[in-house]
Amino acid sequence: MEKIVIITGTNASGKSGLGIDLACSSGAEIVSADSRQVFKGLDLGSGKVTREEMKGVPHYLLDVAEPNDFFSLKDYQKMAYDAIDDILARGRRAYVVGGTGLYVSSIACGYVLSDAEPDTEVRAKVEAMTIDELIDIIRQKDPSRIAELDLKNKRRLERAAEKVLAGAPRDLPSDPRYETLIIGVTWPRDILYERIRVRLEKRLAQGLLDEVADLRKNGAEDIFLYKLGLEYRYCLMYLRGEFPDYGSFFDKLFMEIRHLAKEQMTWFRKLKNINWIDMQKDPLAEADRLIEEFYGGHDNHRTVGFG
Repeated sequence: MEKIVIITGTNASGKSGLGIDLACSSGAEIVSADSRQVFKGLDLGSGKVTREEMKGVPHYLLDVAEPNDFFSLKDYQKMAYDAIDDILARGRRAYVVGGTGLYVSSIACGYVLSDAEPDTEVRAKVEAMTIDELIDIIRQKDPSRIAELDLKNKRRLERAAEKVLAGAPRDLPSDPRYETLIIGVTWPRDILYERIRVRLEKRLAQGLLDEVADLRKNGAEDIFLYKLGLEYRYCLMYLRGEFPDYGSFFDKLFMEIRHLAKEQMTWFRKLKNINWIDMQKDPLAEADRLIEEFYGGHDNHRTVGFG
């Protein structure tokens, strides 16, 4: 199998910058693994890298869908496979960089995803439910699945409810396409939380609320924005007047992003075969060492995906 590198971690962990620096030093190209960066116009809220930040490194799977489009895991996997195969065919290294766990594992594990069309009636039913109703349905049908879900991400809860109502198998079959080295970036919790606060303040100062207002003005539906995750959901709620003031909006959003980062790290740490690197030390040198061992034929850090 051809070899690829995956760089992953929580919100505000610095994985994008590290991926770019590593790609610059090795001539690699980057395939994004972020479920919001696939959409055009979702820039500040998703942390999409700018042209300047890319430092000339080609990036793929950014801005490939329009707001309001349904973009499935299968859509992502197919486009990512196409991009990776093209990069490898040109003799370049492919680095997959991002923190959307399902996107990352769909490539690392090689999930075999069904071509079956979704049941539109079931989908409409779950999309009309509240978060509490979705959690109740999942808990009734498959209570053990609850522990694996972000209970504030309505889009993920809808897909999980859709699966349990349709009787879909919990574990996807896997057929890995690549040999993978998985690098995870990590910080002490207090430092990570401060990075989250600083990043949130910066994005809001750069115009995150204006970005959400412009998306609505240009046709992005509120239900689409609400399902996108914390930054877009709470900015939407603030613009609709659902917070008494800016301070309460900021505090709530900051708290929820911290909570999400904690859940992300708990989820990542359950996965096997991740090579964790300490971002307080010399992450570039450590990651470079792992990568060169991987491509140099050593077996120490080889994996065929998660689990």
